[in-house]
Amino acid sequence: MTLPAKSSGAAKHVAICGGGLVGATLAVALAQLDLEVVLIESHPFGAIDQPSFDERTTALSNGSRRVFQGLGVWPLLEREATPIRRIHISDKGRFGFARIEAEQQGLEQLGHVVVNRAIGAALWQRLQASNVQIIAPARVTSVELADHRRIVTCERGGETFAVEAQLVVAADGARSIARESVGIGAATWEYDQTAIVTNVVTQRFHDYVAYERFTSTGPIALLPMTDGRCGVIWTLAPRVADEVLALSDADFLARLQKDFGFRLGRLTRVGKRQTYPLSLTRSEAHSAERLAVVGNAAQALHPIAGQGFNLGLRDVASLAEVLADARAPGAPFDAGDGLLLQRYCAWREADRSEIVRFTDGLVRVFTQPFAPVKLLRDLGLLAFDLLPPAKAAMSQLSLGAAGRIPRLARGAPLVNAIDSNR
Repeated sequence: MTLPAKSSGAAKHVAICGGGLVGATLAVALAQLDLEVVLIESHPFGAIDQPSFDERTTALSNGSRRVFQGLGVWPLLEREATPIRRIHISDKGRFGFARIEAEQQGLEQLGHVVVNRAIGAALWQRLQASNVQIIAPARVTSVELADHRRIVTCERGGETFAVEAQLVVAADGARSIARESVGIGAATWEYDQTAIVTNVVTQRFHDYVAYERFTSTGPIALLPMTDGRCGVIWTLAPRVADEVLALSDADFLARLQKDFGFRLGRLTRVGKRQTYPLSLTRSEAHSAERLAVVGNAAQALHPIAGQGFNLGLRDVASLAEVLADARAPGAPFDAGDGLLLQRYCAWREADRSEIVRFTDGLVRVFTQPFAPVKLLRDLGLLAFDLLPPAKAAMSQLSLGAAGRIPRLARGAPLVNAIDSNR
């Protein structure tokens, strides 16, 4: 029989397992609600080796930018953010292409590109100024139910301790220990693809255009960055990715140039290259008794449409709003109340389902080698390019695919706001 770990103190309102981009954002949001919040992270506070805080680029939707604005994070990020004013989609060696212009949609930009490292630094800076208790580095080993609370058992430096909370939030990634500890499994579909992530310097300025180029070996995304660079996400079969990764810088650039083309002139320099296996992971449930699942612990997506992190931020904004609406001055409050978790799950279901279906469908359509499918997708791209309503619908993904939009994503404050959609 394992003895219970020593508790770190009285039960908190919320314990967040995972201090990556999504978990840290939730902690910043809940700090506005005057709740007792603890954030448990396996890497040291603010460490640059935190997997979420690496050199990968993230395309932030307009809704995500508004979330960060409402949390006071955007002013710390704005200098590091590059606007996307146009999206250009093409199919190599074929006639299909499409373009989306921010100006035509009545927008200043379709989104922004930011390096994950910069987002992480801004979030940690906000956390340092908050009342959130941070326990880092510490590894979550289990989550158990006890009376009207959850007990999170953690390990640090060979010692075991426990954190008690009314509500535990699993924000610890696709292989979430917190989620699995309460018996929530996840279905995973392997795409048999690997993403090579890097950045390049180009002969021509990117002019704030994001490119998505579909090729016979996989899609290539080039995203505008600061200093005139472009972030690269190049999807290949694992064996091919290993071969490409092993090339010299000059040969790597030549290979990328051959597949991407010369819309940006010559590719002149390449940064550090990293690889990430790609799959779709979807949690079998998004809550259990006194536990909520958010971000990659709920759904980890292919980067083809750049929707994964934006979807996770809407998880955060929705959960924070549910808790904010239930928090009344002087009234009893239980952050883990089952009705609150039911509201959170019901709210998120439509948006999650639509985005997962949309992203997975893109992967399957644009990786099919069959000629009839290629013809249909090229016709589809051309039809999309000629149909303003289709482009307007696509631009609305910046706020969500379906269901009620969280206040923060609409630019309204989290606390003391009138929700006109309710």
